Amino acid sequence: MTMKKSILILACMMVICSALSVSAQDALFSFEYQPMRIRFFVGGDAGDAFGSIVHRGAIDAANMLRPFGVEVEYVFSGWQPDQMISQLREAIASGVDAICMMGHPGVEAIMPLAEDARNAGVIMMYQNTDVAAVRREFGGGFAGVLNLTAQGERLGNRAIADLALQPGDRAVVFAPWGSPGRFFREEGVAKTFEGHGMTVERIQNPVGVNADPQLLLPLVTGQLQRYPETRIIVYSGGQLLAAAGMYMEANGIAPGEIYNIGFDLNSAVLEGFVNGYVQLSSDQQAYLQGFLPILNAFLTKNFEFAGLEIDTGANIIDVYNYDELRVLIEQGIR
Repeated sequence: MTMKKSILILACMMVICSALSVSAQDALFSFEYQPMRIRFFVGGDAGDAFGSIVHRGAIDAANMLRPFGVEVEYVFSGWQPDQMISQLREAIASGVDAICMMGHPGVEAIMPLAEDARNAGVIMMYQNTDVAAVRREFGGGFAGVLNLTAQGERLGNRAIADLALQPGDRAVVFAPWGSPGRFFREEGVAKTFEGHGMTVERIQNPVGVNADPQLLLPLVTGQLQRYPETRIIVYSGGQLLAAAGMYMEANGIAPGEIYNIGFDLNSAVLEGFVNGYVQLSSDQQAYLQGFLPILNAFLTKNFEFAGLEIDTGANIIDVYNYDELRVLIEQGIR
């Protein structure tokens, strides 16, 4: 076990114990824990740039809690909401004790299944994409960015300041615009740019683009051919931001000639910073979105704690601080 992992586990146990009296702490470690099975939704495919970091966090939580009777099964969905719903229905029927679910399918699709889960006695936790209305109705915790609009606004304002964007500059913002509740942060960037007097083109992400970033290339190329004066492109996730260099090289664009910013962090985004193709990213710390829901489900199962609502943050990574995170990024923690 690495030193960083030992510190992380110790920190989690300290958080639990700090609220307990000495006698309660003794009870905590002598407690007869209930064996539990958790079905965890990673979101993407195995090895996916973003999903692999979520997966790493979930694996570390599972390893920490295995001595307490926790078993975790992992589900990969290729970022396809319909597939997630099918897998959620199957998970509820399988008799697991808890499900840690990605919220990408949205409130309308998840709501009836959340009711089924409650009726079946299945604990529900959510990560990455919140479904607050579902949680209000049927309970459950959440780990992710709670105010996505503010996250986008902050990224937009940093881009204006750091990259000296001017009124009249043209921006392209890629997002899942057709999916309600899935583009708050991108809209935050777009409205911030528009408030600065910039021209913003909102473009719908192709279906399946998070699993295959090549699908975005024709849209990037089309925009740059139609509007060669484009100053900045905003991408909706780490898989796409990681491919910014590929998009630029395919169009003969040198590093820094067009700015590329977006969300999330992974080794390929790091490479984009190194090569000069990526200038800014708002990191939601995906590792925590894997680790915390499993811990949350464990606490609910064994101690009847209500689902915790945890903001995993929205740290801005730029050309000056990315190198400080290099080792953690390479380890799949950041």
